[in-house]
Amino acid sequence: MDILSWMNIALQKANDSLQAGEVPVGCLFIYNNKVIATSNNTVNETHNATRHAEINCIDQVLEFCKIKNLSYKNVFYNINVIVTVEPCIMCTSALCQLQVCNITYGCRNDRFGGCISVFEIPKLYNSRTTIMGGIKDHEAMTLLKEFYKGTNPNVPESKIKKNHKKMLQKN
Repeated sequence: MDILSWMNIALQKANDSLQAGEVPVGCLFIYNNKVIATSNNTVNETHNATRHAEINCIDQVLEFCKIKNLSYKNVFYNINVIVTVEPCIMCTSALCQLQVCNITYGCRNDRFGGCISVFEIPKLYNSRTTIMGGIKDHEAMTLLKEFYKGTNPNVPESKIKKNHKKMLQKN
């Protein structure tokens, strides 16, 4: 398969995420030209802010290695990551520490991007990981815009707003 075909699969995972009320990010981990992990965000479902699509895929690869009796270091070293949105600083850091081969993403993540948009994590690790963005970025951004049109019921209310409301009520 080619990169556009892989990204189409990731976009379908992102759409699944959107339908489930999660931030629409889809991710695939490809090893020896086969998908060995695929996931989307499960932050709202699990009430765990670290359950990004990439982290979920990392867990799946660790399980794959355990079942197949493979060295996780060797497997990660040969993994190509396809993800619809530029990985955040946390996920980019994890992927660079695992020394994945490539990260290919759709749209930039101007709020949390760890590849280039907000912080260049790979420079911290002198990373061997090749990074390429902008693949089907319009489709990925469209899914994000669709999600942010609504409200996320799992986002905690800002404490600043609470205190501000109390002050306004006193006056």
